[in-house]
Amino acid sequence: MFRPTLLFTSLAALLLGACTPQDRQAATSAAIANQVILPTYSRWVAADQQLAISAQAFCQGSASLATARADFLHAQRAWAQLQPLLIGPLAEGNSTWQVQFWPDKKNLVGRQVEQLVNADATVDAASLGKASVVVQGLSAYEYILFDARLDLADASQKARYCPLLVAIGEHQQQLAQDILGQWQGDQGMLWQMSHFPNPRYADSQEAIADLLRAQVTALDTLKKKLGTPMGRQSKGIAQPMQAEAWRSEASLHSLQASVSAAQTVWAGVDGNGLRGLLGKDQQALAQRIDGAYAEVQQWFAEHQGPLAELLASPAGRQQLETLYDRLNVLHRLHEGELAKALGIALGFNANDGD
Repeated sequence: MFRPTLLFTSLAALLLGACTPQDRQAATSAAIANQVILPTYSRWVAADQQLAISAQAFCQGSASLATARADFLHAQRAWAQLQPLLIGPLAEGNSTWQVQFWPDKKNLVGRQVEQLVNADATVDAASLGKASVVVQGLSAYEYILFDARLDLADASQKARYCPLLVAIGEHQQQLAQDILGQWQGDQGMLWQMSHFPNPRYADSQEAIADLLRAQVTALDTLKKKLGTPMGRQSKGIAQPMQAEAWRSEASLHSLQASVSAAQTVWAGVDGNGLRGLLGKDQQALAQRIDGAYAEVQQWFAEHQGPLAELLASPAGRQQLETLYDRLNVLHRLHEGELAKALGIALGFNANDGD
């Protein structure tokens, strides 16, 4: 069977073997776009297609609540894997807010979902597209399926919330398909990360800088997603309900999925990642970043419990402090030493000023 990905991998290996630094950056940008980002976006589309099917099946009574929850967790993981890859269309406008509303410091998700389902109005994908981003995405979907105050075994409650559940599934499916279309379209992001110069990037250095900037912002965001429920912004008082996906107890699983995606951009497929841009005299830095990723992954391998459970004890909080410190090391290595080694001036990131 003909496998385009294998052919591309072989060609990338040949290109990276002997080329100028600019050519090497171009080959690396193209490799990451084709071998890492595009497959991740495709998995996101597939997960959201299943989410839309799942909502319909659950609301029609042909699928269980357990199945609906499992499909949500699959979609949540697919979204978490995208977060270190937020360049191009998904990083523009309010697209990410449409996927997940975080942080939710005032329980806007719960309040606005209740307002919407209690209003005397039809809820469908069309009307949802004109509503607040707070109720369009996975956070609202999670609220309906997992909030302890809702009993979807009760037929009347299920009937109240199901139109919104179905509408969110359809909205997420359409949003994901639209974003993927912008990647794969004529001179879309996939083309722009493989052909230089183009309307987005004057040269391949700008594309590599964009990739690294997305990595740095994502790693900084992961620190915030862990530090906020730990109480780092509230005088040490734990705030478990400020975590991402806290109702479904998927907070740490989402963090790990994001770290793994970032690591794939770093290592690449068959070595065609950012790591491959470092020269022989920079291998000590490469090994330090390898080690930093390994330490974070080791933490996740050793801690499988929910975030709220770890927050509930001094020993658990200390374990979370260890994870935070390891994420901080990883973030600082990317933001400082890796950026310097690649000759990239990062400037401000999307979290500055938060």
